[in-house]
Amino acid sequence: MPVALGRHTRARAFGRGRASKGGRVSDLVVFNVYGEPAPQGSKTVARTGGGGSFVREDNPATVPWRNAVAAEAAAAMDGREPIVGPVELEVIFVFARPKSHYRTGRHAGELKPSAPHYCPRRPDVDKLARALGDALSGIVVVDDAQVVKLRAEKHYGSPGAEVVVRELVA
Repeated sequence: MPVALGRHTRARAFGRGRASKGGRVSDLVVFNVYGEPAPQGSKTVARTGGGGSFVREDNPATVPWRNAVAAEAAAAMDGREPIVGPVELEVIFVFARPKSHYRTGRHAGELKPSAPHYCPRRPDVDKLARALGDALSGIVVVDDAQVVKLRAEKHYGSPGAEVVVRELVA
């Protein structure tokens, strides 16, 4: 069972493996990824010295983040084949708090009462979800186009993401 990121424990409640819905069995994949989440940015076409071209990510942190997601997803799949039907994706992206959220002086290290729970700053949650979906393709799902329901949140805490992928059955 995944360890919760900071005080966020929602993903732990979903368990791991298969869940029963109305007599049918559906796949359920739950895992945590540690590290600073990176958004899927734009892609840039660059030229090689020999006149060829290639596509690269504008954000250099995207590829390592997607690789970390893919590694944790593969471990959570435990050798199972990717889900082929429609899925629901729930994710909580967690970002480190800025120093301004903490008190100073003799109360240094304590969180200010006014410190927000949600992270209302960049990166955009939709770009974070795009990077996550791309990383899940071919591992948890055949293609990220299978995501028909998406719930994504940005919180403060220990950096990372809590991911729940649930197969939707009729």
